[in-house]
Amino acid sequence: MLPLLNGLLRWLGILSAWLTGLMVLTTVLIVILRYVFGTGAIALQESVVYAHAIVIALGLAYTLQVDEHVRVDLFYSRLSNQARNLIDLVGHILLLLPVSATLFYLSLDYVEASWRIREASPEVGGLPAVFLLKTLIPVSAALLFLQGLGLIATGIARLRTAAPQ
Repeated sequence: MLPLLNGLLRWLGILSAWLTGLMVLTTVLIVILRYVFGTGAIALQESVVYAHAIVIALGLAYTLQVDEHVRVDLFYSRLSNQARNLIDLVGHILLLLPVSATLFYLSLDYVEASWRIREASPEVGGLPAVFLLKTLIPVSAALLFLQGLGLIATGIARLRTAAPQ
């Protein structure tokens, strides 16, 4: 299961990277439309916001997988590999799993309400899929939770191989 999850998250990370480039191009198009042709495009503007949300929501677990997440490093880099692994393991168990599970659980009613009314943009000409965007909240939390389980399994295996026999 772990290789399948790693492959999925890697694919989502690549998708996020491409969406970032698409966001830049779309923003350039919006600026050209506004300042060269004097017209606005609400749907295009909202698509940049949607793409940004997708990049963040789907890129979180991948960023954690490749250990490129933000870390306040006061002492961590000076510790041994085993100590760093233990800190990561404890952090994943005590912080990552409970926070991602709570975010998942608390977002379900919010997302369900949005789906119930098929929530759309309040802007005239806006995108009619706010409910889909909000669905990324529990999806992102679930991906983070699953990645956390994978990292915990990897951390335990590292501790077992590093422990003296």
